[in-house]
Amino acid sequence: MEAIYLLIFMGAVVALGFLVAFFISVKSGQFDDSTTPAIRMLFDTEIKKDDTKEEVK
Repeated sequence: MEAIYLLIFMGAVVALGFLVAFFISVKSGQFDDSTTPAIRMLFDTEIKKDDTKEEVK
């Protein structure tokens, strides 16, 4: 029975550690912009003109 109490206590300590790490990361601004990184890859490329090809008239 003592092992179960120890496991519950250790699980609570680990969960509290993750909760503290989450609050620290939110306070530092890590999760401020959640939309732009997901769509950034869609707008990252620019259309480049191919100046090396000659136009045939």
